[in-house]
Amino acid sequence: MAGQALGVDLGGTNVRAAVVEVETGELGAASREALAVRDPDGVVEAVARVVAAAAGPGGARALGAVGVGVAGQVLGETGVVLNAPNLGWRDVPLGALLEGRLGVPVRIVNDLSAAAWGEVRFGAARDVRDALVVYVGTGVGSGLVLGGRLHEGARGVAGEIGHVRVRPPRPGEPARRCGCGAVGCLEAYAGGANIAARVRAELAAGARSSIGDLAGGDLSRVTAGTVERAAAGGDAYARQLWEEVAELLGLVVAGAVTLLNPRRLVLGGGVLLACPSLYEAVEWRVRSETSRTAAATLEVERAARGDEAGVVGAALLGAAARRP
Repeated sequence: MAGQALGVDLGGTNVRAAVVEVETGELGAASREALAVRDPDGVVEAVARVVAAAAGPGGARALGAVGVGVAGQVLGETGVVLNAPNLGWRDVPLGALLEGRLGVPVRIVNDLSAAAWGEVRFGAARDVRDALVVYVGTGVGSGLVLGGRLHEGARGVAGEIGHVRVRPPRPGEPARRCGCGAVGCLEAYAGGANIAARVRAELAAGARSSIGDLAGGDLSRVTAGTVERAAAGGDAYARQLWEEVAELLGLVVAGAVTLLNPRRLVLGGGVLLACPSLYEAVEWRVRSETSRTAAATLEVERAARGDEAGVVGAALLGAAARRP
């Protein structure tokens, strides 16, 4: 099965495994499971189950290695997850735990690094060597491919664009707290979960908007998609919120583009791709705020592989970890 590899996408609520064709990036057998528990041992067992279901009778050993993209900060190639807020983890040796359970080499990478590699190999950045991939979904993250190689930084945590500070705390101006524990991070203002939480709180406090009606009067049903619908209908509150979010996202991404000079910027994630007016505002802001020299050759594309990008990238990176 040398032409196939096995990838895993481990999020805060679900784990997914799939067999991937190395030469084409096409997905074969796949399995998904909701995470009933989030402790490391329980998650390892969940990963083992979906891997077994996707790999078939030969199991992971038939494929030689497994690549895992995890929604968290990963310490280089050690396999240690430094911080995964959605799982409640700090300093978890996930790679070692999975290798002991599966009996094959396991490569652990950040989920956005995996997605970036998937988009560069078989997606919206397939024909370029320098790409920045930014996803805005529940949270905000990015992956970097520079000179044709995945760039993970000196400690393995490059690309944590969601944790760039955009609102440092000042007296009388409290900044929003991020899931990472810090305050003022981009994700605290632009991540889908935090957008929804903010809107619910502000509407409950008396903000005037059609968002509540669009949610059927149930604020627990408010999502970024609800804000998008309200903004498209001319709601002043929703439009102002989108302007703020687009400005913050656009400025941070433009700064990264100016610094790194990628040939292609890939924008994706459930929030951006489901909210056209926000996407357009972010793209406009990026193009406006990027330096002229970097913007001259910049191409902006929508993510092409969707949820598949992470599992495809993880599989390809895992294949490189196979023992000779």
